[in-house]
Amino acid sequence: MFSNSRVSFQFVTILIYITVVCVSQVNSHWWSLATKTLLVGSSSVEQCDNELGFSHSQRQLCRTYANHMKYVKDGAENGIKECKYQFRLNRWNCSTAVNDITVFGKVLKIGSKETAFTYAVAAAGVVVSVAQACKNGLLQECGCSRAPRPQGISSSWNWGGCGDDTDYAYGFAKEFIDARERDTNPSNKSKHKARKEMNLRNNEAGRLVAVRSSEPTCKCHGVSGSCNVRTCWMKLSGFREIGNKLKSKYNSAIEVVAKKRGRRQLDFTPRKRSDVITPTSLVYLESSPDYCVKNRRTGVKGTKGRECNVDSNGPDGCGLMCCGRGYRVVHKQIVEKCNCRFQWCCTVICDQCPSNVKRYVCK
Repeated sequence: MFSNSRVSFQFVTILIYITVVCVSQVNSHWWSLATKTLLVGSSSVEQCDNELGFSHSQRQLCRTYANHMKYVKDGAENGIKECKYQFRLNRWNCSTAVNDITVFGKVLKIGSKETAFTYAVAAAGVVVSVAQACKNGLLQECGCSRAPRPQGISSSWNWGGCGDDTDYAYGFAKEFIDARERDTNPSNKSKHKARKEMNLRNNEAGRLVAVRSSEPTCKCHGVSGSCNVRTCWMKLSGFREIGNKLKSKYNSAIEVVAKKRGRRQLDFTPRKRSDVITPTSLVYLESSPDYCVKNRRTGVKGTKGRECNVDSNGPDGCGLMCCGRGYRVVHKQIVEKCNCRFQWCCTVICDQCPSNVKRYVCK
């Protein structure tokens, strides 16, 4: 009797363990690395096996390229920060879920245009972070860009310097980020296969937008800054500019319908005939949920309590942000620096001046 009970208990324990791990792997995401503290040294390799946000292939890549994980983490952090900035005035403000290994919560389960943006901006973040690490000599596997002289650069100028290594960064980001989708074995349901393809396409769009933001940058040489001689190289745009481009892609994101091509292949067809899918297009499968009201099932937090701009007609205006529910006025006292003056030498001294301000908060 005891023996059977013990076997049953062990079986249940193993079953629970498998269920927890499998569910965590399906629902987690690699960009949860942004919320964790990385270990240094040999223990950093061991950490690869403990990251629930990594798929099987990503754990293997992590062990091989353990020194890259800091820059994957930095890229994920920058992507999340940029997402929050770009959507700070929208009903969905790229809110993150505390202590959630999916970072953004249940809302990512919906194949919406917002989900498309998060995949793209995170992928772009890794490209930029790794490319700059290469340039700065922080990764032994790569270095300065080997990009040829682009058209438009005078042949009299020196082409060299040390550019951002976007070729290596793109290749690594593609291998690491897409590994999660490659490890996913969707059921025969075309919906699951379509979502996998959607993720891959938006990953690629983010990487390409980042890589294509590279522009020639030159440094002048010559007597008294005459710029008789220039040395030029390729440099990535600032991440804010990349974020702006991706937000523009979000605004023109294309809703698609998945159609089978053969037994395993899927093709995406724009729902609107006038839309044309390009390599940098963000694509989505489902309409966005109602971000107005809190919904535990979808993970939507709603806009109740959000601050709005009473003078704006845009998405941050109280009419749109509050979804017609109205708003309340909140009086706050803030303290700001004022009456600043220079004191020899060499400090600036300011007074602390209180003032009353109005804030408008959605009901």
